[in-house]
Amino acid sequence: MPIYEFECGHCGEKFELLLGVRHDPKEIRCPKCRATKARRLMSTFSSAGGSHVPGSSCASGGST
Repeated sequence: MPIYEFECGHCGEKFELLLGVRHDPKEIRCPKCRATKARRLMSTFSSAGGSHVPGSSCASGGST
Protein backbone atom coordinates (compact mmCIF):
# COMPACT_ATOMS: atom_id res chain seq x y z
CA MET A 1 0.00 0.00 0.00
CA PRO A 2 1.33 3.45 -0.86
CA ILE A 3 1.84 6.30 1.57
CA TYR A 4 -0.06 9.42 0.56
CA GLU A 5 0.61 12.97 1.76
CA PHE A 6 -2.31 15.24 2.60
CA GLU A 7 -2.87 18.81 3.72
CA CYS A 8 -5.90 19.80 5.75
CA GLY A 9 -7.94 22.53 4.08
CA HIS A 10 -9.19 23.67 7.48
CA CYS A 11 -6.08 23.97 9.69
CA GLY A 12 -3.21 23.48 7.19
CA GLU A 13 -1.78 20.41 8.97
CA LYS A 14 0.29 18.17 6.68
CA PHE A 15 0.09 14.44 7.35
CA GLU A 16 0.75 11.06 5.74
CA LEU A 17 -1.52 8.04 5.51
CA LEU A 18 -0.94 4.47 4.38
CA LEU A 19 -3.95 3.79 2.16
CA GLY A 20 -5.15 1.18 -0.26
CA VAL A 21 -5.91 2.08 -3.86
CA ARG A 22 -9.67 2.03 -3.25
CA HIS A 23 -9.77 4.37 -0.26
CA ASP A 24 -12.75 6.69 0.11
CA PRO A 25 -11.50 10.31 0.16
CA LYS A 26 -14.55 11.37 2.22
CA GLU A 27 -13.34 9.21 5.12
CA ILE A 28 -9.95 10.94 5.44
CA ARG A 29 -9.79 13.10 8.55
CA CYS A 30 -7.10 15.47 9.69
CA PRO A 31 -5.36 14.02 12.76
CA LYS A 32 -5.11 17.50 14.32
CA CYS A 33 -8.59 19.04 13.87
CA ARG A 34 -10.57 16.01 12.58
CA ALA A 35 -11.88 17.98 9.56
CA THR A 36 -12.66 16.08 6.36
CA LYS A 37 -11.26 18.77 4.05
CA ALA A 38 -7.95 17.06 3.28
CA ARG A 39 -6.42 17.33 -0.15
CA ARG A 40 -3.77 14.99 -1.50
CA LEU A 41 -0.35 16.51 -2.19
CA MET A 42 2.08 15.54 -4.90
CA SER A 43 4.81 13.52 -3.23
CA THR A 44 8.43 13.24 -4.18
CA PHE A 45 10.23 9.95 -4.07
CA SER A 46 13.78 8.72 -3.93
CA SER A 47 15.34 5.69 -5.49
CA ALA A 48 18.10 3.45 -4.26
CA GLY A 49 21.53 4.14 -5.67
CA GLY A 50 23.09 7.26 -6.97
CA SER A 51 22.07 9.24 -9.95
CA HIS A 52 24.22 11.19 -12.30
CA VAL A 53 23.16 13.96 -14.59
CA PRO A 54 25.83 14.68 -17.21
CA GLY A 55 27.32 18.13 -16.79
CA SER A 56 25.94 18.60 -13.29
CA SER A 57 29.15 18.12 -11.35
CA CYS A 58 31.68 20.81 -10.56
CA ALA A 59 34.90 20.73 -12.49
CA SER A 60 37.92 19.91 -10.42
CA GLY A 61 41.28 21.53 -10.82
CA GLY A 62 42.93 24.75 -10.05
CA SER A 63 44.92 27.48 -11.65
CA THR A 64 48.64 27.10 -12.10
